[in-house]
Amino acid sequence: MSGPTATPLLLLALRPNSETDRERLGKGLRQLIAEDPTLSVKADQAGGITIGALDELQLESIVDRLKREFRVEATLGKPQVAYREALTQVADGDGRYARHSAGRGQYGHVRIRVSPGERGTGYVFESALSGDEIPDRFIESVRLGIQEASTRGGPAGYPIRDVRIELYDGSYHETASNDAAFKIAGAMAFREAAEKAGTVLLEPVMIVAVVVPKEHAADVIEDLSGRRGQIQSHDDDADVRVVRALVPLSEMFGYAAALRERTRGRGTYSIQLDSYREVPIDPRDGERRNSPVGAPLKPVPGLKSASVALPEPDDDVGES
Repeated sequence: MSGPTATPLLLLALRPNSETDRERLGKGLRQLIAEDPTLSVKADQAGGITIGALDELQLESIVDRLKREFRVEATLGKPQVAYREALTQVADGDGRYARHSAGRGQYGHVRIRVSPGERGTGYVFESALSGDEIPDRFIESVRLGIQEASTRGGPAGYPIRDVRIELYDGSYHETASNDAAFKIAGAMAFREAAEKAGTVLLEPVMIVAVVVPKEHAADVIEDLSGRRGQIQSHDDDADVRVVRALVPLSEMFGYAAALRERTRGRGTYSIQLDSYREVPIDPRDGERRNSPVGAPLKPVPGLKSASVALPEPDDDVGES
């Protein structure tokens, strides 16, 4: 069982096979969200859906219920870990948006400085404008444009959550400037600054507590260690042993089945988010230790398994 979290840790893309399936999917997802507020759902303009959940068991339950209760036929992608990126240094970005069409012009110009934020501080925006470089009425559009760009992803394509933004300069045109132009200019400035700053990949690391008969404890510890787990403790409690470890979420795919096999069905476990940490680099080849794509979910009859690119999250289909 997982504790509540503000954002999903696993993402699953799916695409309904027909318009009837799309209607059934919408109805089913609205009901599932009403029952479980930790579930998130996003839709893209191409008709794809991305489901966000806390762990693998929750995803499997959602897929099973969509098929069994709501008779949805859909094509599934593979579950993906909700990685993040973090800036590595301070950098400046310059975004200038200038367009002229149909007799009308659009103009917005923004200069910003980005800095790595402390973990958990989120998105912090400050205006350090000293004069009338940008009218106050456009500042909120700049902020929104930068925030949306950071959520869409940094150089590696994953959201940048903990970042400080300082708006320090820019320019405008008396008649051509508007909110849309400054929103676009803000996003352009952020993308340039993020490229200059560089990023590291962050992965969700879980605190896993496993309760097993003492005779199986050694096998469980060995398995967790093989999943890049850091054993925190292993204490006796009556005739069982409680093993606690920090394990990257990407290494926990298939763990329920593995635990059943190692303990002959006598082991149980709980899992919840501890923190996001930098993905380590394998010294053997200089590459990151794990892939952003996790193992596929267990097949569910009636739901096809196929590789589908995760859609860009735009609209919340959980709203009626």
